[in-house]
Amino acid sequence: MQNTENYLTALPAEQAKALQKLRKQILAAAPKCEEYFSYGMPGFKYNGHPMLYIGAAKHHCALYGTVPKGFEEALKDFKRSKGAVQFTPKKPIPAAVVKAIVKEKMEEIGMRWPEDHARI
Repeated sequence: MQNTENYLTALPAEQAKALQKLRKQILAAAPKCEEYFSYGMPGFKYNGHPMLYIGAAKHHCALYGTVPKGFEEALKDFKRSKGAVQFTPKKPIPAAVVKAIVKEKMEEIGMRWPEDHARI
């Protein structure tokens, strides 16, 4: 069975290190989130709902999941799509931006699925 540790171990060292750093930033920003493995990559749930995923491709790493509005300027130097922000180990997403994205995603999940109804 695939899991986060196996996934990261299978990556080139630079990518594994970059994603491990991103993983720690996400966990620090959302200590109550739950790690899981889905869609072939490590993911994070908050309040029982998917929040973000991390992964790597041949030439980049990525933070997957919709990025809340308002981060266009902070992410202007990164290739983005509707559901991903690409970065490289040499040019990671700044820690303060990761923290802000995580906090905003937690807020969105909390508004959409209030905690007392999350696991009915």
